[in-house]
Amino acid sequence: MLHDSSEGNRSFHYGFLSQQPLASATLGIETVKLGLLFHYLKQIGISFNACTSYLSISVYVYWVAYSSKSNNGSKLGHSTEVPRNVNMESLQSGYLFPEISMRESEHIRKHPDARLIRLGIGDTTQPIPDIITSAMAEHAFALSTVKGYKGYGAEQGNMALRTAIADKFYKDMGIEGDEIFISDGAQSDISRLQMLLGSNVTVAVQDPSFPAYIDTSVIVGQAGKFLKETGKYRNIVYMNCRPENNFFPDLSTTSRTDIIFFCSPNNPTGHAATWQQLKKLVEFAKANGSIIVYDSAYAAYITDPCPRSIYEIPGAREVAIEISSFSKFAGFTGVRLGWTVVPEELRYSNGYPVIKDFNRIVCTCFNGASNIVQAGGLACLSPDGFQALRTVIDYYKENAKIIVDAFQSLGLKVNGGKNAPYVWVQFPGSSSWDVFAEILEKTHILTIPGSGFGPGYYIAEAYVLRKAHKEKMKKMEEERAKLEGTDLAEKHSSSCFSWMGKKMHPRRISSVDCAGKEEDRCDNKR
Repeated sequence: MLHDSSEGNRSFHYGFLSQQPLASATLGIETVKLGLLFHYLKQIGISFNACTSYLSISVYVYWVAYSSKSNNGSKLGHSTEVPRNVNMESLQSGYLFPEISMRESEHIRKHPDARLIRLGIGDTTQPIPDIITSAMAEHAFALSTVKGYKGYGAEQGNMALRTAIADKFYKDMGIEGDEIFISDGAQSDISRLQMLLGSNVTVAVQDPSFPAYIDTSVIVGQAGKFLKETGKYRNIVYMNCRPENNFFPDLSTTSRTDIIFFCSPNNPTGHAATWQQLKKLVEFAKANGSIIVYDSAYAAYITDPCPRSIYEIPGAREVAIEISSFSKFAGFTGVRLGWTVVPEELRYSNGYPVIKDFNRIVCTCFNGASNIVQAGGLACLSPDGFQALRTVIDYYKENAKIIVDAFQSLGLKVNGGKNAPYVWVQFPGSSSWDVFAEILEKTHILTIPGSGFGPGYYIAEAYVLRKAHKEKMKKMEEERAKLEGTDLAEKHSSSCFSWMGKKMHPRRISSVDCAGKEEDRCDNKR
């Protein structure tokens, strides 16, 4: 949803995705880029002392080179007698990321020689550990042999993988392998669940929330009319989750709905719900006869003693479906693998098991996840594979800390970054799309307006690129020096500076903060 109903708020979603460690000299340039960004924000009238809206940061950053060639527009086609789906007509402006891509293409056409810095959509960039890719390669090569060839697998997934997921993530929670359905990712499962639930249910979402919950609700006909004055849909209940209420809704004033979409750790705020908060949510669902659709895609990042699954809460098996993914903890964003848990105890109002209907949806609409990818999933859950992934996750979490420290140095209020790859920063401004356009035009930096996650926000993801293209870094350093009126030669290239103070004075960051000891890591993008 791209409408921003709060004229006094600006929000952005910055992705800092990295596949390389940030050596001390490199971090200095990376933070210069953020400093330049803040400088331009100041130039367009933003006060960093104000606290009227939010920005969420993700610690993956990458650079993109583009061709100036592009499509000049769509051709006129032949109109049939088939009417357009009225629910599609209710979608606002376009899904967030395609809308950004369209504006990105327009900018490239206008500035064909500019090198765009893309701080974007939460795509991981660290290489997948070779213990995992080797398992996929071995399985792929086996398909070329008579003994190793396999065709269709079970639509529900390889039972060995289903059992491994149950043992690794749901031990002592009562979840069995046959209650787990392997898929091509959590986002695909959101759509399959919406197909399962149909148009006659009512839904509630966290506000702010991941756009797919709302957009799929619109597509299947659950959302009702879009109200321009509020930037919200009439039939969706928006559960306020802000710093003022510790990012958890006041359930005593929340209307009853059939379905409650709940993500923890949350995208975009980075908040991980506590045990007591989830206990209240489960009790609320039980009291109202609701089903919770719980998204735990970022659970592997949790550091505090917060639940990593809704099924850690007593009684949750009776009221909750859980979706999760290999994308963010295993780097499978392009490989595609996820799962959904539907407990046997979960029933419709007539007593019919939900799992039976979901099994029918899966068997009708999906031929099963790739057997090659599932072999990789099994390797992820092996002792050595899981340890290798913990190293990657810790790397991203260190990136998040760098971003948190940088924004706190500006005197901004920061949430998240500890239990999720998202940093939610209280941030002043007006229309988020206006600021998006201003930054893109003046700095060639592509950000993500938070209005796509709910009116009045900027959000950014917490995966940071630590080693950028040398030519671009040099250019950005020169621009920073011009802004300060200092001579570039006065700066020591071996130093690590944060040029984000209110007067653009450098703040030295230790080599430990910069993760300089990892500077020889491979820089191939995934």
